[in-house]
Amino acid sequence: MALLRLGVTPYNGLEGPILPAGDGVFQKILIANRGEIACRVIKTARRMGIKTVAVYSDADRDALHVEMADEAVHIGPAPSAQSYLVIDRIVQACRDTGAEAVHPGYGFLSERQAFAQALAAIGVAFIGPNVKAIAAMGDKIESKKLALAAKVNTVPGFVGEIKDAAHARKIAAEIGYPVMVKASAGGGGKGLRIVHKESELVQAIQSSQNEAKASFGDDRLFVEKFVTEPRHIEIQVMGDKHGNVVYLNERECSIQRRNQKVIEEAPSPFLDAATRKAMGEQAVMLAKAVNYDSAGTVEFIVDKDRNFYFLEMNTRLQVEHPVTELTTDLDLVELMIRSAAGQELPLKQKDVKLNGWAVEARVYAEDPYRGFLPSTGRLVRYRPPAEESKGGVTVRNDTGVYEGGEISVFYDPMIAKLCTHAPTRTEAIDAMANALDEFRIEGIRHNIAFLNAIMHHKRFRSGSITTAFIAEEYPDGFHGRPLDAGAKKRFASAALAAAMIRSRRAGGPPYEADDFVVTLDGEMVQAREAGIDWHPGDPLMHLDGRTIQIAPSPGGWTLQEGGMRTVAVVRTRRAAELAALMPKKAAADTSKLLLCPMPGLVVSVNVEVGQQVKGGDTLAVVEAMKMENVLIAEQDVTVKKVNARKGDSLALDDVIMEFA
Repeated sequence: MALLRLGVTPYNGLEGPILPAGDGVFQKILIANRGEIACRVIKTARRMGIKTVAVYSDADRDALHVEMADEAVHIGPAPSAQSYLVIDRIVQACRDTGAEAVHPGYGFLSERQAFAQALAAIGVAFIGPNVKAIAAMGDKIESKKLALAAKVNTVPGFVGEIKDAAHARKIAAEIGYPVMVKASAGGGGKGLRIVHKESELVQAIQSSQNEAKASFGDDRLFVEKFVTEPRHIEIQVMGDKHGNVVYLNERECSIQRRNQKVIEEAPSPFLDAATRKAMGEQAVMLAKAVNYDSAGTVEFIVDKDRNFYFLEMNTRLQVEHPVTELTTDLDLVELMIRSAAGQELPLKQKDVKLNGWAVEARVYAEDPYRGFLPSTGRLVRYRPPAEESKGGVTVRNDTGVYEGGEISVFYDPMIAKLCTHAPTRTEAIDAMANALDEFRIEGIRHNIAFLNAIMHHKRFRSGSITTAFIAEEYPDGFHGRPLDAGAKKRFASAALAAAMIRSRRAGGPPYEADDFVVTLDGEMVQAREAGIDWHPGDPLMHLDGRTIQIAPSPGGWTLQEGGMRTVAVVRTRRAAELAALMPKKAAADTSKLLLCPMPGLVVSVNVEVGQQVKGGDTLAVVEAMKMENVLIAEQDVTVKKVNARKGDSLALDDVIMEFA
């Protein structure tokens, strides 16, 4: 058997199969998912000569994965509970198309034992682990029991389902705060809350149950100790149906926000060879205990002394699998397909490579300048950096969107997974920063500036990180990376050059640089003439070997680079003198209004007219993109009017309630 080794080429372009159809694998597979992971699976299947079937909801009729697949089947309305989570509809799609196997991606039905059983009942292979392994390891409570029996280090806590809030309070009191409330069927940060004191526990339980029910159809919860100063490091395992299991090194996933991974890398900057080996061997031991076959991830919490504790096992392909592929030169999707077809693993543990360093940044449709609130709408511009390998650096972009497409309120806010690979960690980080500067998105809010700010953060670059990194380094939220002196000069020069070019193109007077005054966010900055590569209308300007994102704004330009953002106003000297005399317009006072922070659905309104509310009390809960957002009172207030009720769909800045 020829194994498709993963270099840059397999992920750039979609030209024809590398392996012939019928190479001991399936002829046609169905992908029971959407978005970037569906597109990712289709790419490998196409190269293996395997035909693909996409499924789609009403909201995804024009989605990229539908366009890429050989066939597509409609499976229901937009809400995932009525489409992507309905087993019978996926099974019927297999019958209708003759698909021999199903790849579930991640999320949705990927870890549902009932789904694998339903496929087996009609003779369709599940491209994932066997049903017993899913049952044993896919359930967070049962997997912890099994890990204890297998002598694997586990986090202190109650090994079982909590019965109610009183039971949870008792457990938390016994093991001590802080604790984690976690969904047994959870994943991707859904149904997980960190609780620091007893007064937060009831709301955490309610939100975790609601999210778990909506995302997984299972609201069982458990409680365990939250390890302080933790790192989240996971081991990728791969098994076959012949008893072979190997570990494919580790991924560092400590950069998280609200328990959702934001940046991942491989290997970890913290592990030494001995700890890597010990964690890998424990992960393999756990996998073999349930005859695990396929890709899976054993997640560990690692403390500052490199003590590691088993958290859970995800019985599926992980979102962050590309960094493992880039550092091992393996295609995990291909290995999963071959394992499901009954083929043996083509490598032993001694064959597993650790080549260079890879970083993945998750590009989300969210506004980091407004508390990371979800953003929906049309992608007016979507221009990712070129996927290429040059000078020892690889850029890869896994995505499921396209320019002109819609970011829906119904699903996860991920736009793309941008990855870079280089010989060293510093080179991979620098390559990521450059690639993020080249990534242009318009029409919705996104987190690219935030990701880039982290790439330039001294603490991140040093590798001294924990899962609390974002909370500790951005305690008041993200307000952009502060402009340094060099950036101010570059931005001012870029704005000046753009203004002069635009004036000349419009047939204006032959201005010189000294005729203009440039201000950045109201501060006058000395600009210089600079050699640039730019044409009016281009979203990117190249200046002094750097890439600056540039867009017109009233009187000037909005400029971004390296996580820094500013508004540059360029005026003639006379216009600047007159502008200084203009009165300032005061912003509207919204202090007595609770505005909806994002488009979403009202889950609950927790107060009523006339009620006196204390600062910190919950006012309402709004759900957007499968996540619940709890809106709390910033100070003591009295509720004057309530404009929304449970079940209402609200737009951004709709008034939920008014205060006296």
